[in-house]
Amino acid sequence: MKEYSHHDAVSLAQLVRRREVSAAELLDAALKRVAEVNPAINAVVSQFTEQARAALADGLPQGPLSGVPFLLKDLYALCTGMITTNGCRFLTGNVADHDTEMVARYKRAGLLIFGKTNTPEFGLTVSTEPRLFGATRNPWKLDYMAGGSSGGAAAAVAAGVIPAAHASDGGGSIRIPASCCGLFGLKPTRGRNPVGPDRGEGWAGMSSEHVITRSVRDSAAFLDVTQGPDKGAPYFATLPVRPYLDELERAPGRLRVGLATRTPAGETVHPECERAAREAAQLLSGFGHDVEEFTLSGVGADFGAAFRVIIGGNIRAAVDMYAARLGREPGPDDLENITRVSYVAGGKASAADLARAIIVHHATGRRIAAWFDRYDVVLTPTLAEPPWKLGIFDMMSTDAEAYGRNVARFTAFTAPFNCSGNPAMTLPLHWSVDGLPIGVQIAGRYGDEATLFRLAGQIEQARPWVDRRPALQA
Repeated sequence: MKEYSHHDAVSLAQLVRRREVSAAELLDAALKRVAEVNPAINAVVSQFTEQARAALADGLPQGPLSGVPFLLKDLYALCTGMITTNGCRFLTGNVADHDTEMVARYKRAGLLIFGKTNTPEFGLTVSTEPRLFGATRNPWKLDYMAGGSSGGAAAAVAAGVIPAAHASDGGGSIRIPASCCGLFGLKPTRGRNPVGPDRGEGWAGMSSEHVITRSVRDSAAFLDVTQGPDKGAPYFATLPVRPYLDELERAPGRLRVGLATRTPAGETVHPECERAAREAAQLLSGFGHDVEEFTLSGVGADFGAAFRVIIGGNIRAAVDMYAARLGREPGPDDLENITRVSYVAGGKASAADLARAIIVHHATGRRIAAWFDRYDVVLTPTLAEPPWKLGIFDMMSTDAEAYGRNVARFTAFTAPFNCSGNPAMTLPLHWSVDGLPIGVQIAGRYGDEATLFRLAGQIEQARPWVDRRPALQA
């Protein structure tokens, strides 16, 4: 087990290709680790061991990641024969009859899918505490949040169950849990990865799917096997010049770095979060990059209201479509309180309200894009606060206003790049005095994951984090 958990996905795939280990042995190791740690962290909410063993018996495709055990986030990631609940009681028993395109690409890469990870209901919040499955706990401190909405994915990787896990990000849901759990997390450019065949976009283009990983090269390797448009995509990002794995061998050059340590609203952040960003800025200066402080202007007060309208409309549409399929409306016990607030608001909003929200969304994205006229990358804290204790982001809360303020603070640095579509990554470069991870976010120009991977490779080599692991201590 110790040897298994210290390999990344690229390394495990190499072992399988060299026949130094079998895919069946890797699956057994992953299942053993689930049995050891999942009772404590509650990251894996469903296991499909029989389907995984059947896939082994049929023979896995000989792709670049063949034989590597893999978990899907339990949110819109359909895998034939597996349940997808979106973390919601209303969808208990919702078995997929087809694969989404991302899952199909994972299968073609040879990944061995054996289960689903926990997520808050419909991925709506920054901590993973759904009523359906219960809270996912942070492997670094079990009474703290693992982040959300890809909290189960991050906790599973941090605890050594698998080296990389599927995740998605509509307001920070890759970067937030990666930051909370001491991992690397990249939100790709809008349109970089496919979202079909059932949807053209998620949350008006704010949502992207990718993975949470321990190593930078795993993130690059996964993006190499998933990126590119699928049939009928309404838009897609410009194709990369070369494989992203190859970018790790290239120097980033001398970059212009914009450093911002206050939120777009001008709020100060927790001292340790600011310290993490400033220490990262010093590191980049030491590499020879030009660092300059600036203000995150252009994200106005209307952004949050527009964000809520877009999400409310999408939640209303999604729940109504599931209701039509199930032949019944959601009852009083089917949706959590915060989800129901969003669902009701989505039903009250007009088509004009949604159109105006998208106009605000696009205008904000254009102002964010202007930041990159002056800078090659933008450096911020990933979060305004270190991880909070469980219970604060309980979606059964009856105080929607206080709940919304807390979510807004946690997504202050991440959500703007969902709006603009720019790629953004979090790197685990700092730990609090309490032993909790604190990430640093670096965002790049639209379509320029290449520069981010080059810079991340440079940072990882100088400040490696791969051997810094939680002891699963309460």
